[in-house]
Amino acid sequence: MMTDSPADLVITGCTALVHDDQERIGFEENATIVVRDGVIESVTTPTDRTPADGTPAEVPSAARHIDARGQVALPGLVNCHTHAPMVTLRGVAEDLPTEEWFNDVVWPVESNLTAKDVELGARLACAEMIRGGVTCFADHYFSMDAVASVVEECGMRALLGEAYFSSQGPQGREKSLEFALRHRGAADGRITTALAPHAPYTVDDTDLAATAELAGAHGLPVHIHAAENRDQTDVSLDRHGVTPIEILERTGILGGTDVLIAHGTGIVESDLPALERARGRTAVASAPRGYLKFAWPTTTPLRALHDIGIPVGLATDGAASNNSLDVWESMALTALIQKSTTGDPRWLTARQALHHATLQSARAVGLGDRIGSLAPGHRADIVLVDLTGPHTQPVHDLAATLVHSARSSDVRTTIVDGRVLMHDRELLTIDVPEVVRELGERMPALLDRSHGRRIQDYDT
Repeated sequence: MMTDSPADLVITGCTALVHDDQERIGFEENATIVVRDGVIESVTTPTDRTPADGTPAEVPSAARHIDARGQVALPGLVNCHTHAPMVTLRGVAEDLPTEEWFNDVVWPVESNLTAKDVELGARLACAEMIRGGVTCFADHYFSMDAVASVVEECGMRALLGEAYFSSQGPQGREKSLEFALRHRGAADGRITTALAPHAPYTVDDTDLAATAELAGAHGLPVHIHAAENRDQTDVSLDRHGVTPIEILERTGILGGTDVLIAHGTGIVESDLPALERARGRTAVASAPRGYLKFAWPTTTPLRALHDIGIPVGLATDGAASNNSLDVWESMALTALIQKSTTGDPRWLTARQALHHATLQSARAVGLGDRIGSLAPGHRADIVLVDLTGPHTQPVHDLAATLVHSARSSDVRTTIVDGRVLMHDRELLTIDVPEVVRELGERMPALLDRSHGRRIQDYDT
């Protein structure tokens, strides 16, 4: 309800991406967005604001006003699966098959990780994501207290889970639960939490079943890698007679709690009935750039998942494999790869890709009732995108321009909970040069592999 007191923030002159009651994407020109107490109060156009006598309404007073003429307002993007601190390993393991990437480089290096390394990596990652219009991310990693501290300080929104393997013993699972309970609702509600078993090939059935029971008892979701690629599915069938998705169902993860499945490029047709039985409690995160880089033969089967009502959110995975936390790139690649793999240029359309990037991604991280739409009552997670550059002009189809022409560097302003984290490309909550300086000092110790240790074996 409108009040006479000044709003916290008013954005004027933008073109706003909106959803109708059928969740179809549309655009409202010359829109005004009013934000109060971290919530979108209204999104109106001149027609909405003009009284019966035809007198144009005045712009509402506000503590802060942003003139967004020539810009498009979108719901903040969501990175539905990443390992944010792994930006510290960007480029250290290149042009390798998955098994060598894990066993020879990444897992030996990760055995050196300290909480300080994780904190600095998370800080750099959050800076990258804010500059790319990402307002919320789902993180699955170690030393997550440090990540939670960075999220609270920098102003982003996040779904956080402390990862664990069965090789850690019961302590790994207990630590994941303790983290989730302690940080749930932190940072003024911007932090939500999940239990984070690594994957069915590193977490045994007993641990998965115990995780499902804990998730149900405490009302927590589960964020897990599963059927990441077709090799994992084939090896699981050979060794256990079931697919990774079927393991999740028989252990109670799938269908027993809300679950976010990372990647799923190894989901096969026989998995679809189990996924459909868990509809409403299951989502998949897709990070297509990494699949191309690892030369995986398949990608996340968006069309099959769409047909059974499973939302698919967009993701990047960690920058050690993807080299980037750019969700704009994930959106464009998702659309293009789906056209190629289905042999149908009508799937995905630009509007469908935007739906995956907004509402579906919000649902994937369990926040579809709070973010993902520029609608009254939703949290004010908003990005403003400048389309005046030569690479985005002229605009014949705004949705296509956003998906296939715009870049993350076109994001001018990023807002979370009504707080401006970046304005006109200036980061306001993170000192990037200082983070880079500290990371540089720590790199030799972090990258040392002479000890011969690794935190886990990749053997699917």
